[in-house]
Amino acid sequence: MAKNPPTRDGHRHGAVKDRSQVYNPVIDHWTKRGPDGKFMDQKADDEPFKGVRKEK
Repeated sequence: MAKNPPTRDGHRHGAVKDRSQVYNPVIDHWTKRGPDGKFMDQKADDEPFKGVRKEK
């Protein structure tokens, strides 16, 4: 018989709020921007961040 997944198991449901990501074609990486508009983090590979909206 199927079971429902456990509640409060520590993983996120949905997108991260107040954050966005932008692609930098010069260095071929994605950069994450925080709620205050400052850059927070940069990916080491060329894949985008999971669950973070993309800027246009």
